[in-house]
Amino acid sequence: QVQLVESGGGLVQPGGSLRLSCAASGSISRIYHMGWYRQAAGKQRELVARIISGGLTNYADAVKGRFTISRDNAKNTVYLQMDGLKPEDTAVYYCNLRSIYAKDSWGQGTQVTVSS
Repeated sequence: QVQLVESGGGLVQPGGSLRLSCAASGSISRIYHMGWYRQAAGKQRELVARIISGGLTNYADAVKGRFTISRDNAKNTVYLQMDGLKPEDTAVYYCNLRSIYAKDSWGQGTQVTVSS
């Protein structure tokens, strides 16, 4: 069983910044990638960013140039630095871990609200 604990969400004004963290613990087998998804009200969950073992990163077009994903392998922790936040970034953000066996684990979600 893998546990993912997220932190760092909150309320921020447009143009502001937040940093999300996700720490993995438990029965962690070899990790293929860790990343972040988000789900806005009434919409499907979508990929925001992920970092694959070896350091390759993928970003959704909507966040390229504003968000940066990074990972501390020693701590099994992934971070999402979000700058230049926009109201359309408002969503519940979920941490995801996928093992090399294609098993997905999810965090409980953290709310990010961008509003003036």
